[in-house]
Amino acid sequence: MSMTQQATPAVDTPPAPGPKQSDGRTRQRPLALRLLARPEVGVFLGAVAVYVFFLAAAPPVRDASSMANVLYQSSTIGIMAIPVALLMIGGEFDLSAGVAVIASALTASMTAYQLSMNIWVGVIVALAVSLAIGFFNGWMVVRTGLPSFLITLGTFLMLQGVNLAVTKLVTGNVATDDISDMDGFTQAKQIFASSFDIGGVQVKITVFYWLIFAGLATWVLLRTKYGNWIFAVGGNKGSARAVGVPVTFTKISLFMLVGLGAWFLGMHQLFSFNTVQSGEGVGVELIYISAAVIGGCLLTGGSGTAIGPVFGAFMFGMVQQGIVYAGWNPDWFKAFLGVMLLGAVLINLWIQRTATRR
Repeated sequence: MSMTQQATPAVDTPPAPGPKQSDGRTRQRPLALRLLARPEVGVFLGAVAVYVFFLAAAPPVRDASSMANVLYQSSTIGIMAIPVALLMIGGEFDLSAGVAVIASALTASMTAYQLSMNIWVGVIVALAVSLAIGFFNGWMVVRTGLPSFLITLGTFLMLQGVNLAVTKLVTGNVATDDISDMDGFTQAKQIFASSFDIGGVQVKITVFYWLIFAGLATWVLLRTKYGNWIFAVGGNKGSARAVGVPVTFTKISLFMLVGLGAWFLGMHQLFSFNTVQSGEGVGVELIYISAAVIGGCLLTGGSGTAIGPVFGAFMFGMVQQGIVYAGWNPDWFKAFLGVMLLGAVLINLWIQRTATRR
């Protein structure tokens, strides 16, 4: 009797899974370090530190109405710091932003008052002038290839002189006439300079505009093709042009965006005080640029956010009002701001280096 032997296939049992090996290159950093690497996180921590400091040093800051004043002061800086930040991400900056605000307000006031027109005519003319100033700056930078520092420095000096000379020539004074009794003033004031009651505290409408503009700018940077263009032209203009980015359009539109911000803030100042001093606005552009730099925008371009300058503007507003509430000599304001600027930049640099260290 024969017996047949049936062969059974061998079954390879896979080895038990062990700990995943890593060569160190693919190791994911802790969440805390990844958050610290974000440019806006450092300025957020700095803003919290400034806020806590003045809470202790200036008890009036703890009052809700005082905080509303701080937010208002911050908003008047932040509304301009946002477009300035976008321009810096695009690799340029604008030294004429401060006097451009005053030029816009002067244009609206004198157009409406001296020509006896509805105030909205002046507002529209001012918008056209502000956009034209931004277009001129951007066109000159693109066409000449000169640094935006030189181009906008020239615009700054021209606007400073024109603001004073034209105002004196037209009104016979260094300030514009009161426009509070003109047609359209009440409606324009509601849009540009009104207040809202929140829990018994008057909050200026600019605070809401400030936050809305920041959210819109963040969406543009992170979710739109135009936002990609901004980062591209700021990082490397030649490479951006090689891959089809419209460099000329992007640069000029960013300067015009700064002009749009100058128009909006100029309208707020005009309808808040009914008149404009022609010599104002000098030096304010440095505060706008500083708020953007503190917020993580590099002077070399190609890096930054729209949220960081929000916290940078808050720091400036907190310091400006906090010194008053603390009862200190306001002459120290600029010195204190300089210390805060340098300190915030160094802290932000240290945090980012610590976060990116292996």
